[in-house]
Amino acid sequence: MNAIDSGIPLIDLSPWLTGDEAARDALAADIDRVLRRVGFLVLVGHGVPADLVTLVRERGREFFALPDDVKARYASRVGGRGWLAIGAEANGYSEGTETPPDLKETFIVGAEDASVVGPDAAWFVPNQWPAEVNDLDVVLQRYLAAMRELADTLLSLCSRALGEPDGFFGGFTAHPSWSFQYNWYPSRDITGEPAEGQYRIGPHTDFGTLTLLDRQPGSGGLQVDIDGEGWVDAPHIPGALIVNTGDLLARWTGERWRSNRHRVLPPSADAPQEELMSLVYFFEADPEAIVEPMEPPVGRTENLPAVRAGDFIRERYDAITMI
Repeated sequence: MNAIDSGIPLIDLSPWLTGDEAARDALAADIDRVLRRVGFLVLVGHGVPADLVTLVRERGREFFALPDDVKARYASRVGGRGWLAIGAEANGYSEGTETPPDLKETFIVGAEDASVVGPDAAWFVPNQWPAEVNDLDVVLQRYLAAMRELADTLLSLCSRALGEPDGFFGGFTAHPSWSFQYNWYPSRDITGEPAEGQYRIGPHTDFGTLTLLDRQPGSGGLQVDIDGEGWVDAPHIPGALIVNTGDLLARWTGERWRSNRHRVLPPSADAPQEELMSLVYFFEADPEAIVEPMEPPVGRTENLPAVRAGDFIRERYDAITMI
């Protein structure tokens, strides 16, 4: 069996970045083959500098080490900008499952643009930059520029994988909504014993086009629900990113590509002092973009209605909001 036909496959982006057209076509065919089976892959050769990732993590640790009353100055709500305490969201609700709140704290930044008015202005509100963390804005802006460039590159690859011109998805992501989350998973020593059915992040699918995740290995780590394989531990390769497709992109492809359920396990009794931090970049689309699902033979499903990208994603944010 080929390595891309089971589990969460490893994909090297280098042929797309430096290869000839034949190499690009071959990689696009692999991407289509993978995403038809599972909407997750481990990405190497992406070019994001390791020293930049280290700086981003250091700044995140400085923030989460602050006292709760200081972090509370930057409190927000799901889909906003700022700090979410434990108890703010339960991702299992996005699929209609009532679960205890997720065992994580989050700090969120996102797209900004004061010129946007009307309902879509909520996607472009000002970020909060904690004064207690030196240069957080400078470091994150560098990282977020790298994430945006990579997301654009991957969507060009996805366009070709679907038989479209390389710029197809780019026509709908000129002024996109996106968010970046520091997800901090405190140790069991801090959270106590998880309640029944409680996770660091409950089972869910992501909402947008692509998610780019830099994660740490751990006992309470990421698992993906794969048809015929069950819950599979996501592999960890130093320097690699986990990339997954979200609900919007799966719908866009007429359900040709998958948006897989995944979860982050609760802190383990075998590692009570383990605490982890994930860097998560959620890329979406222009909020006003009208997404017309691809029909067969590309898509698998006929007559899926068109959706407005911002409305589609907002419904999912609202479903997981606890406070």
